[in-house]
Amino acid sequence: MLFESIERQRSHAIQRSKNKLKVQSTKFKAQVLFMFRIGIGYDTHRLIEGRPLILGGLRIESQCGAEGHADADALTHALADAILGALCEGDLGVHFPDNDPQWKDADSLQLLARVVWLAHERGYLIVNADATVLLQAPKLREHIAAMRDNLANTLNLGSDCVSVKAKTGEGLDAVGRGEAVTVQAVVLLSNEAI
Repeated sequence: MLFESIERQRSHAIQRSKNKLKVQSTKFKAQVLFMFRIGIGYDTHRLIEGRPLILGGLRIESQCGAEGHADADALTHALADAILGALCEGDLGVHFPDNDPQWKDADSLQLLARVVWLAHERGYLIVNADATVLLQAPKLREHIAAMRDNLANTLNLGSDCVSVKAKTGEGLDAVGRGEAVTVQAVVLLSNEAI
């Protein structure tokens, strides 16, 4: 019964998409269906003294912060890269080059908002986002809810559609030695409301 319902919904969604997205080829007629797109994002920043640590638009008390041209918010950058990847629009550096002074110390939530706007302009909505922050210290557990709220607000989603997890480097590699913060992110886009 459940599978029949899912199959019926899938069939209706496919038919609606086929009716909306027909593509002409010079050799033959083809119907193209783009219902969902998935993007993966990744960002790493060196940690240095004298810089604030900002993750998910939240300033976190820390001895070291991320080095970067904008505010070096690796979490927001990875999510923006994931969206751009799903759209086949290059990476964050293509849209906000680090040699352009207008992006110096820019608020990364504003950059993410511009990327979300681009997705909407291309006819896509963000369905959900998932990110893993790799950082040896400080511990992030008490900040996760606020980061999720900030990101959900910028992505035009409910907090229940934005996941942020935190892991340490277990003393290994640049993250484990406290030299870097790294974030991996994935997003799902849909070209129609589901």
